[in-house]
Amino acid sequence: MIGLRYVRARRRNHFISFISMTSMLGLALGVMALITVLSVMNGFEKELKERILGMASHATVIGDGDALKHWQPIAEEVTHHPEIVGVAPYLHAEGMLVKDKSVNGAIIRGILPDEEPKVAIVTEKMTHGNLNDLKGGEFNIVLGKELARKLGVIVGDKVTLVAPQANVTPAGILPRLKRFTLVGIFEAGMHEFDSGLALIHMDDALKLFRKTSPTGLRLKTNDILKAPMISRQVASQLPGRYWVVDWTQRHANFFRALKTEKTVMFVILTLIVAVAAFNIISTLVMMVSDKQADIAVLRTLGASPGSILKIFMIQGTIIGLVGIILGVVGGVWLASNVETIVPAIESMLGRKFLSADVYYISDLPSDMHWNDVIIISIVSFVLCLLATIYPALRAASTQPAEALRYE
Repeated sequence: MIGLRYVRARRRNHFISFISMTSMLGLALGVMALITVLSVMNGFEKELKERILGMASHATVIGDGDALKHWQPIAEEVTHHPEIVGVAPYLHAEGMLVKDKSVNGAIIRGILPDEEPKVAIVTEKMTHGNLNDLKGGEFNIVLGKELARKLGVIVGDKVTLVAPQANVTPAGILPRLKRFTLVGIFEAGMHEFDSGLALIHMDDALKLFRKTSPTGLRLKTNDILKAPMISRQVASQLPGRYWVVDWTQRHANFFRALKTEKTVMFVILTLIVAVAAFNIISTLVMMVSDKQADIAVLRTLGASPGSILKIFMIQGTIIGLVGIILGVVGGVWLASNVETIVPAIESMLGRKFLSADVYYISDLPSDMHWNDVIIISIVSFVLCLLATIYPALRAASTQPAEALRYE
């Protein structure tokens, strides 16, 4: 009761009130910033996952010796798994694309245009042409936007694909060359694919690279996070030896870097919360000095040191709790509306924060997780609770005779 009364009472020392309000607002701003920044980082991570896995696969099943013989019955077997929503064969190869004096290395992916949309969103990412224009025997090709720009080609132009396999002729060993017609351009939004991926029909890839079967199967699961477990279940059910590589292994370093960055950002922003929380120490220390006579009277009337300790811990905790609640409300609101607030600020200032010419993700995405909000609230509350201990102990150790000597 006394602790709550001290919080509500108008203080004689206005400086203490000012420090108390500053601590509360600082805590609220720190919590709000922490929730918003982590939500934006979650949004970037989600956006990058969708863009990477839109062109890559959740998992791949590769046959022994980088070849999957008799892939049709294996694909049928895999499709029976309840959590596999798409299966498509692919052939992986590398080559050089040549147009006049422009030369660029590229990953060549042989696909079946009818099957590929089951595991990738390349059809939705086509900016020119159509994926179905890839027809076996016609030697057509689809390129990423940046790769097409580097080569200086548009739909209808011819490009030469140089395969690493060689032909032995009377004139010597010559590389295998084939002219392809550009029938489409896609823009995935990821530099890795837009600048280094070329799609051709599976039949053309098998002929050019002298293969008899695809490299493997690309799988799409109904849950990205369960892809490692699902893909291994599938592989264990198949007869024979198969290699399984899921997206967490193929892009492990990239997503590990994102996770590390998020952790470091959490620690840095928690320091802001800590500074605000420890301002409560200043507030309570000055409050204890200001209330020396009151503490002495309470002790004289029979209040125990533990009671005095609780009074000031309650006061500091309530200050922190109000700041945390304000911060959570502000942070949740800001994280939920950042995708509309940022464009409004950009239109007011007349400038773009994330220019589409520089960044592949030109909008500020947000993906708020309630577990992040709960963790931030708990950490902030614990810091506030710790900040009240020293001033409360100092108040509890007050000697009534010393405090009342000059009263």
